[in-house]
Amino acid sequence: MGKNGYLPLFETKPAGGLVFFRSYAASIFIGICFICFHRVSYFPVTERWVWVGMFVAELWFSFYFFITVIVKWNPVFRSTFKDRLSSRFEEEELPGVDIFVCTADPRLEPPTMVVSTVLSVMAYDYPPHKLSVYLSDDGCSDLTFYALLEASRFAQLWLPFCRKLKVEPTSPEAYFQTTPEPVDDVFMANEWLIIKKSYEDMKNRIESITSLGKVPAYRRKEHNGFDEWDFVLSPHHHPSILQILIDGRDPNAIDIEGKALPTLVYLAREKRPQIHHNFKAGALNALIRVSSKVSNAPFILNVDCDMFSNNSKAIRDALCFFLDEGNGHEIAYVQYPQAFDNLTENEIYGSLRVLMKLELAGFDGNGGPCYVGTGCVHRRESLSGMKYSEELAVELKAMKYDKKIIGSASFNEEDCKALASCTYEENTPWGKEKGVKYESLVEDVLTGMSIQSKGWRSVFFNPQREAFLGMGPTTLLDTLVQHKRWGEGELQILLSKHCPFVYGRPNMPLKLQLSYCIYNLWAPNCFATLYYVFVPSFCLFRGISLFPKISSSWGIPYLYVIFVHRVHSLVEYVWLGGTVRGWLNEQRMWMFKRTTSYLFAAIDHMLKLFGFSKSAFAITGKVADDDVHRRYEQEIMEFGTWSPMFTVLATLALFNLLGLIAVVTNNVAIGDARMKIFDVFGFQILLCYVLVFINLPIYQGMFFRKDSVSVWSTEPETRTADLRSDSKFQSVKLQACNTRFVFKEKRSKLVSCICNFPYLFIITYKLLKLLFENLD
Repeated sequence: MGKNGYLPLFETKPAGGLVFFRSYAASIFIGICFICFHRVSYFPVTERWVWVGMFVAELWFSFYFFITVIVKWNPVFRSTFKDRLSSRFEEEELPGVDIFVCTADPRLEPPTMVVSTVLSVMAYDYPPHKLSVYLSDDGCSDLTFYALLEASRFAQLWLPFCRKLKVEPTSPEAYFQTTPEPVDDVFMANEWLIIKKSYEDMKNRIESITSLGKVPAYRRKEHNGFDEWDFVLSPHHHPSILQILIDGRDPNAIDIEGKALPTLVYLAREKRPQIHHNFKAGALNALIRVSSKVSNAPFILNVDCDMFSNNSKAIRDALCFFLDEGNGHEIAYVQYPQAFDNLTENEIYGSLRVLMKLELAGFDGNGGPCYVGTGCVHRRESLSGMKYSEELAVELKAMKYDKKIIGSASFNEEDCKALASCTYEENTPWGKEKGVKYESLVEDVLTGMSIQSKGWRSVFFNPQREAFLGMGPTTLLDTLVQHKRWGEGELQILLSKHCPFVYGRPNMPLKLQLSYCIYNLWAPNCFATLYYVFVPSFCLFRGISLFPKISSSWGIPYLYVIFVHRVHSLVEYVWLGGTVRGWLNEQRMWMFKRTTSYLFAAIDHMLKLFGFSKSAFAITGKVADDDVHRRYEQEIMEFGTWSPMFTVLATLALFNLLGLIAVVTNNVAIGDARMKIFDVFGFQILLCYVLVFINLPIYQGMFFRKDSVSVWSTEPETRTADLRSDSKFQSVKLQACNTRFVFKEKRSKLVSCICNFPYLFIITYKLLKLLFENLD
């Protein structure tokens, strides 16, 4: 029996196997101590600065390992009792829930995908008249509005069908792709076919109009809302557009079985070119204000447009935390993990598996998970900037969640447009003290931290059936760009007044403040990683040993720390449901992101601090052409459009390959001489082998792939032809040991990216050689 004589609505359990993890962490710590002692006691007379660099890089890795141990020291996992919730609250006593779906670009986020997500959240196993679904269209596209209009009609068929068959997932696109036609019941089979045909007809209409790029005049006559686009100058210059397509207060808003439909609202907030709109954070704040007038539900669920509902009971699960009589009043938000529906078996571009399934559970054990921007149910009071207090707790316990909004839909449409204007927030606390925060590219993490700093708690919940499934990146560039934005945003937080050690006091425990550093330090990680990836291979050229001999007892701590740390990582990944090849891909992406995404994130943020550039929000594509999709399904790495990130990857890959070749070709001695060389340079040779193995897809893209050439890959031919007539290029060409790239009508896109900087590798080598010659 819980507090106040009620059985608790949820249960918290610590993770199993913590003794083994803590023993592993303690043994790694001892190994690190031996490594540090070796670095200090065997300080060389020559090449001392290279040795110091290795020591500093290892100290950084040790510090970051300490942070990860804190995060994973005491993870907790929770379970809910929905049967107790149902017995305690009648359907009419359950609180209302507002659901926010955000989209920004109909080209990158197709309307068919958006409406499938909208339909999935409309079909929750929850009283429909208690649900209000809001679509924020930051692209202000009449194509998206048309798609939502079609979805509002199809919902009259889809929602009764979901109730009758207990459909999972409730996204029609996902359901019909994964669920076969029922064969046991002829009547249900006929109904299944009818609903599927209705959905395909709707989808075809949306796709055909999307391909036209505009809504035809005869379609515009179907709804007066299309008249709003007569005043739209561009997606970045237009007034507020708000249309209530289904009004849940209207007794005529019913499905084919006579049951009420959820409220459905379309919003395109006002935008003007001269006023910054704050990207997704600004869209969410506009939704918070507008929804407070239309439905004003006490709880808010926000999902990205590509994260469809995969568990129709997710809202009831979240309410088990909020409505628990013992601790529910302290909880500001319930965070579900992100999971992806389109991952390949071995997750070629990595995944957020460890982050979402283990690290967030560790955050929960340390004080509460961070907010990750989607799949999160918020308490409206906390999201609106209210601080937690004991007085508020008493009010929340006594609150009856049956708020009603009085007024007609048309009145609300006109009244709410002012709340979505681009000037409404001027000289107000919105974006600073209220709503989603504006001062970071990762507005979600900063918002969650702000809520926790005001005394609220948060909860991580990972149900047995994933609550949401989304679309992960399908190209390497999309993955790297996504992590660049995340890395830069996290660094912004660390170097600002919102640093968790300042912003989080006194309401956030120290272990939670330290936990945030696991992401705040993503970008700074690039420097130590780059040093370790580049310098040991470079020193092989120079004959400089940076590690103890293989035969030396001082090599044991290095071997132990490296081997045991990686084995633990593998066991952890497989325990969380991954594969061995998936873990290898995760290690590859770990290095790619640290040497490119986080490097560019650190550089960009430094430039912004000095006023040389401005923040920008990059939307990753959710669609791919047939060739890209085919390679993704075959787990062949797709390099896509040219990027300077690929130049860095290619340079590092070439450098390590040439380092390995130099070792093999220059050390062809036999017997004792070969063993002596391996004894002295064994660790560096092994590191070089590992790096070459990690870069295998890069070599494949450079030398063996014959993908079609993009616009970027045709331009380097002209540039390189000009360079060939330049005397400087000729000298560089000679220094490159007669290595050249053959230009063909078809070649790898990655080769094309290297051609944009044909002598970058030589310049890097020459600069480092000059630096090393002058250090001593």
